[in-house]
Parts: sequence; structure tokens; C-alpha cells
Amino acid sequence: MQFKELNIHPLILKALRNENYEVPTPIQEQAIPVILEGRDLLGCAQTGTGKTAAFAIPTLQLLGEEKETNNAVRSPRSLVLTPTRELALQVYDSFCTYGKFTKCRPCAIFGGVPQNPQINKIKRGVDVLVATPGRLKDLMDQGVVDLNDIKILILDEADRMLDMGFIHDVKYIVSKTPVQRQTLLFSATMPPAIAEMARKILKEPVKIEVAPDSPVIDLIDQHIYYVDKENKPNLLIDVLKGKTVESALVFARTKHGADKVVRQLAKGNITAHAIHGDKSQGARQNALNNFKNRNSRVLVATDIAARGIDIEGLSHVINYDLPYEPETYVHRIGRTGRAGLDGSAISFCDFDEIKLLTEIEKLIGKQINEVVDNPYPMLNNSQAIEASQPANKPASKPTRQSFYNGRNRNRARHK
Repeated sequence: MQFKELNIHPLILKALRNENYEVPTPIQEQAIPVILEGRDLLGCAQTGTGKTAAFAIPTLQLLGEEKETNNAVRSPRSLVLTPTRELALQVYDSFCTYGKFTKCRPCAIFGGVPQNPQINKIKRGVDVLVATPGRLKDLMDQGVVDLNDIKILILDEADRMLDMGFIHDVKYIVSKTPVQRQTLLFSATMPPAIAEMARKILKEPVKIEVAPDSPVIDLIDQHIYYVDKENKPNLLIDVLKGKTVESALVFARTKHGADKVVRQLAKGNITAHAIHGDKSQGARQNALNNFKNRNSRVLVATDIAARGIDIEGLSHVINYDLPYEPETYVHRIGRTGRAGLDGSAISFCDFDEIKLLTEIEKLIGKQINEVVDNPYPMLNNSQAIEASQPANKPASKPTRQSFYNGRNRNRARHK
């Protein structure tokens, strides 16, 4: 199927052709007709599946079909809530791209920057408002934003908004929109709080689900290095100096850890920048722009800061630290291998992360290939094993040797 078979307006199709978009992804093929029918939708999809276009394209079309207002100043008719500034900008850019030949006016508002330029743009008239919950609630409290004309409400990355503590702000904002509206909720996972919210705000929704072990993930070449924690910096430098790594998004678990990785790479004569919640919006955007423009080839990020980052042609994702939640692994590696392109994901696993790796492999339904030619292999010695145990407590974890033996037995079973 092609986009032209989805009854999309010619002006939007023209914009899609300009971007060389011809064939919709599975979630786009399923979601666009449902949204164009005016139905509520519950979408469960990982990053890299094309869900932004899945809601942006039909939203632009539905708004364009409405009778134009005679007022020069327009109140927003569609609201998109996103968890992070980066994702808000990405969604805003998508609306600008797909709606470039339409009269739709998108606007993005988010914290970390002065509010006056955003207020001025809202006052000039907006059709699609893309916002983070905190800044939107502030402007609502100031009487700047009125949601009485919202026809289409979109909650993007709902689970991440829950993780970031925005759930109460989201509920408040939703309560200020009209009861008669179309609501679209997208979430990578469906924790109880999100499922309950979906039950309350959606009316007879169509549910669309793209599984994490879908072909999107199968396109990504995944490898694992077993390495002691203290050797991770050396291994990262060695990997980044490889000729195949054209660009790399490196994931650290904490803000402090991201900054530390940047400093360690500098010692190896590799320039990198970090983005995380403690960085100013200007610093984050500069780092991201330099990376997208290939002025720098290494970007170190935490999960929250990287949520929604869309980097064209990203060759590698590197998990310096394995995530605590296996679903997060799928989100991370989904930054590469987008739009049908090849991608590579490299993960480092120290002895304390073996359980996390097991949970990841269970989720994706396959064993990640181990890199045998490893310049910094995980050591197998009793001192290292004893060091990983609490004082005065018998060893409860498997030894490294038993771990390797178990991996070898699993490989034998799969041959």
C-alpha cells in the first residue's frame, strides 16, 4: 500500500513526496484511516515505527476540512502533549513538514526557555499546539492559552509523561478540553495508571499495537560486549575509533554518568557532548544540532533527554549502561535503523547487569550476539567475584565462569 491509497489530501501528499515518503509504516497504514474516520485511538508502539506521522498527517487533514474561521487570531484546535522539549520540537517539525502546503499554523511550547516568544506566537493564532505539560499548565494559569476549541487531543509517549511525574498535570489539562473531542493516546508500554487513564478519556477506541519484536527491531544488528565496569571507558573509546562508527548515540543511566562519559572520551581524544535534564535548553539544542549536522559524531544522553530524538542516518546506538527496564532497550536501539535503513546497536554488560540482559533478551525473543573479539573481556577471577558480594554474605550470584558456561549451553541448544 502507498500513501496515495489512504485518501490523503493532495497538498499533504505533495509534502510527503517531497520527503520521499511513499509507503506507510504498519502503524501509519492502520492508524491514518481510523483517525480520518474521527474515531478515538489507543496506539501501543515503540519508537522508530513512524507514529508521529501516523497522527500528524490525519490531524492536518481533519483540521483542513473544517470551515475556516474569519478571525485573524485562531485558538488551537488540536493539542499534542509530549513529555520532553526535544520531542515537542520533533513533533512540531513534523507538522511543519507535512503541512507545508496547507494553511495550518503549528506552535511548540516548552520550558527551559523564555516564555514571551511563545506567548507572542500563540497570540498571533495557532491551529496545532504542541506542548510539554509543565509549560502549558503555566500558560493556562496565566490565561494565555484557551483549550475550549480543541477538536483533536493527542497524548504522545504517555508512559514517559507518567515516569516524569506529569500525570497530574496531564489530567488537569485534559479536564480543560471539551468533552466532545477526538482523543488519540500513544504509549510504548501500558502500565496500570496509563491503562486507567485511557479507559477514562477514550471513547470506544480502536486499539493498534506494534509489538517490540516487530521487523523494525529485526533490521537492527545487535551485539553485546561482556566487560568489567572499570573497563567500560576504554572499551567505548576503542569501539568509537572503529571505522564503521559514523555517528553514535551513547546512552548513560544517569546525568552524572553522561557527563563522566564525556570527560572520559575527551581523555581518549574523542569529542562528545551530553544532553540531560540539568543542561539548559540552549545547550541541549546546540549539542543536538551539532550532532544532526555531523559537526560532532558522538552524543551522550540519558533516556529522558533522548526520548523523541529523531536523527536521520544514525549508524550506531551504544548502551554504555544497560537500562533497568527492558522496554527502554527497545526504545534506545530504535533510534537507529529507522525508515527501513540498516542500523547497529552495541551494548556493554558488566557482571552486575547480567540479569538486566536476560530480561532484555526475554522481551525481544532472541539472544543478542556476543562480540568474541573483545579487547577488554570480562575477567574470570575469584577476587572480582568476591568484590561483587556484600560483606559477610555467602555468594548468591553465579560466578562468571558459570555464567559463560550457561551461555555456551544455550548456544549449543540453538544450533
